Amino acid sequence: MSKYPNLLFAGTALFAFLANPVMADKLGLGRPALPEEIAAWNLDVSPDGTGLPVGSGSVEDGEMVFSDNCASCHGEFAEGVDNWPKLAGGKDTLDRKDPVKTVGSYWPYLSTTWDYVHRSMPFGAAQTMSADDTYAIVAYILYSNDLVEDDFVLSNENFLEVEMPNADGFIVDDRETAEAAFWGEPCMENCKESVEITMHASVLDVTPDTVDDAAPAEQPAAEEVAAAEPASSEPAAEPATEPAAEPAAEPAADIDPALIAAGEKVFKKCKACHQIGEGAENKVGPELNSVIGRTAGTVEGFKYSDPMIAAGEGGLVWTDATLAEFLANPRKSMKGTKMSFSGLKKEEDQKAIAAYLGSFSN
Repeated sequence: MSKYPNLLFAGTALFAFLANPVMADKLGLGRPALPEEIAAWNLDVSPDGTGLPVGSGSVEDGEMVFSDNCASCHGEFAEGVDNWPKLAGGKDTLDRKDPVKTVGSYWPYLSTTWDYVHRSMPFGAAQTMSADDTYAIVAYILYSNDLVEDDFVLSNENFLEVEMPNADGFIVDDRETAEAAFWGEPCMENCKESVEITMHASVLDVTPDTVDDAAPAEQPAAEEVAAAEPASSEPAAEPATEPAAEPAAEPAADIDPALIAAGEKVFKKCKACHQIGEGAENKVGPELNSVIGRTAGTVEGFKYSDPMIAAGEGGLVWTDATLAEFLANPRKSMKGTKMSFSGLKKEEDQKAIAAYLGSFSN
């Protein structure tokens, strides 16, 4: 989850501002928004519970929904995966130099958690959660922070009864009155005689050596950006001159339709980083069309980790068995892989995802 949840509220407020009939006429921007159009955007939930829909969800249900939709980034216990945010823990760390800011340790209002989950999560599939599922997820996050018991059921009726540990840890922003005396008139134009480059963003090489008004600055090539990243401790493997021959994939017709349907549900854990199907593109991870039967690390245009490239050159081909072994614990199975997914622990999930991916083979 973002460390700036209030940006969502700012966007809604801006829309409401421009949708005001007076401002629409004054600025000449389209037409005034209709009441139902404004209502469709006015979905924020206030600290006093205003905006909460009717619904409920238990910790028990939340554990399952969280595992299916959130755990791939935030961990099965909301502990965070790699650089993805931690949602639990951090108690009594806010007075430290490097505090752990989680829902339990830092966020003052539960409404912000509910609102952010409902409108922006899961990553890549925002606004697909029902109100009940959102209540369940928030209940599980509270449980993961030891704020409620395992039999707790969160609803719109008891929402305000939950006390957040850091509710009193914020102060009112009074700079407009407390500091206004020190402000001068802001300069709005011609504030400096000349603009000079005084520092270069050398890591990404995004600042030109000279200023050329006649041509826009060139953006760094993807290869240059990649070269600026910290190098792997192992030397990069030479790319194979010819990829290993890909064995024919098992025909989709031979796969149990029920297993494919189960795999489609499991794939929700993968959608944050991978695409599959018509029009699929490389994103955080490579697209997965025809992955069953393909040599590892060979999707065109995707920058793999050195270990993945080396594995493919060493003969690794994705089959039901090799894929299951890798997905059980990617980082343990292939040390140094860029894949941050924590893994599919259940054998039935591994079989189901292989069946689903196999149904997209050529």
